[in-house]
Parts: sequence; structure tokens; C-alpha cells
Amino acid sequence: MISDYSQRLIVQEVAPRDGLQIEPTWVETTDKIKLIDQLSLAGFSRIEAGSFVSPKAIPALRDGEQVFQGITRRQGVVYVALIPNLKGAQRALQAGADELNLVLSASQSHNQANMRMTREQSLAAFAEVVALARGSAVSLNGTVATTFGCPFEGPIDEGLVMRLVDIYQSLGMQGVTLADTTGMANPRQVYRLVRRVLEQLPAAALTLHFHNTRGLGLSNVLAAYEAGARRFDAALGGLGGCPFAPGASGNICTEDLVNLCEEMGIDTGIDLPRLLDLSRTLPSLLGHEMPGQVAKAGRNCDLHPLPPGIG
Repeated sequence: MISDYSQRLIVQEVAPRDGLQIEPTWVETTDKIKLIDQLSLAGFSRIEAGSFVSPKAIPALRDGEQVFQGITRRQGVVYVALIPNLKGAQRALQAGADELNLVLSASQSHNQANMRMTREQSLAAFAEVVALARGSAVSLNGTVATTFGCPFEGPIDEGLVMRLVDIYQSLGMQGVTLADTTGMANPRQVYRLVRRVLEQLPAAALTLHFHNTRGLGLSNVLAAYEAGARRFDAALGGLGGCPFAPGASGNICTEDLVNLCEEMGIDTGIDLPRLLDLSRTLPSLLGHEMPGQVAKAGRNCDLHPLPPGIG
């Protein structure tokens, strides 16, 4: 295994999109903007700030235009929008997104549940988006959802995943995300597939997206990092979950991931104390506790006084 921990691990923060999309509590547009602005100050180079899907499908993110137009953009930060089709891409471009993230599922069943289209229909729609973006400054990223398993179909053939990566490259997309949408991945599987994908993609073009549904999220990050991956999605507080994946819990928790990296000497460039302070505001914003651990337990360096009468 590769054990060089000197290379920076890049965290793309996805709480404003993937984290908030299934929250039952409406988060005001001004609060979304405030959250993204605070994340921009914490050291992230990439933030998935919202999506431009149908308001009927994801009502929690129906204010995508207002969010993108209201945030204070920080130099060096890429603000990403998830888009499902040509109409969503048009809206995202008008709102000033820096990157468009297009998603289809390796699983035909999950793609139909999630996108109401076959894989083939999704790919045809992607070609239209690529044509729209041609000549603009916006970059394109293609996500393969359910890369590591589908709750309806079970295991996913790695050859199918590789073919989808090939198609994304042939379409002209600059980046690819392998997404464990339902938290079915295991470290050995992750290591094997990431090594295979990196034979045809540079590490700078690959993102891994893990959920912690079965408690293996951070283990899968380490497996992917040791295989050569350097960019990972994570959500503040461990927010999120796919609305079309039965039992799927949140994304890997950003502050837990950054803490892991700090403990292991892996640079992220992210201000962990600021991140923890921000994460601790989420329960009052959303009305429930977060699954993240470090915000509750504190860092290892946050020592406590001895109990009275000892020492």
C-alpha cells in the first residue's frame, strides 16, 4: 500500500447541498448564505453550494439562484452546483456557478428512482450540458452514484463503473466522482477500484464521496487515500443522505475527517477549531443533534482538569 501522508488531502464541503437536501426543517436563504460564507473562511478550496433540480423534487434547495447570487465569493474557492439536466445547467450558469456536477447512477434501478430516467437518457442529457458549457469558464464534473453497491440491485460491476468513467472522459468532463451513495463500500473494495481508476485519471481529477451508513466512511477514506486519491466530499456535522436510498444516513463528517488528518499529519489547509465552532451551531439551526463525533468529544489536545481531590 502507498503510505506517503505528506500529500495534501482536499476536502470538498457538501453540507449546503447534500447535507441540507433532506432536512425537514426549512433553512432560510440568508442562513444558507451565512453558512457558505463561514465555510469559505475556514480554508476550503471547494464548496458544493447548492443544486438546481426541480423545486418539486427537492424543495429544501429551491432557492439555488438566491444562494449563489448572495454568497461572498472568496478568491481560490470553487463554488459547485449539482445539476440534473440542461434546464438546471442553464439556471446554474446564470447564477454564476464555477463548476457543474452531473450525476447518474451505475445502478439502472437507482437512476430511475433518483432521476426518473434510464442511464442512457441521463447520458444523452449530459451531452446537451457539455455542449452548453463549451466555450465558457465553467468546469464539469461527472458523478457515478452507487459506484460501490445499490440497495435495489446489490453489487455493481466494476467494469460498468470503468465504462462510465470512459464515457465521462469522452464527453469532455474535467472531473469524476465515485460516490458510495448508500454506504455499501468497504476499504478493500475501495482500494482496488481507486487504483484501477487512477490508471486512466490523474488524482487531481478524481473525487471520492462516502456515506457513513454502516460506519466505514473514514476507513474508506484512508483506503482511497492510500490508493492515491486526494480529494473527498464531506459534510459539516455529518449531515445528509440520499432521499432515494432506503436507510442511508449522512455523509462522512467534515470535522471528523479533518481531525483524523490532523492526528495523522495529513495536511488539509482547513481551520479545525473554526470548523468545530461552526458545526456546533447546526443543532440550533436544524433542530436536532448531529452525528459527528469530534464536535461532541473535542480534539485529543483539548485536555480536561483532574476531578476534585485528585492530583
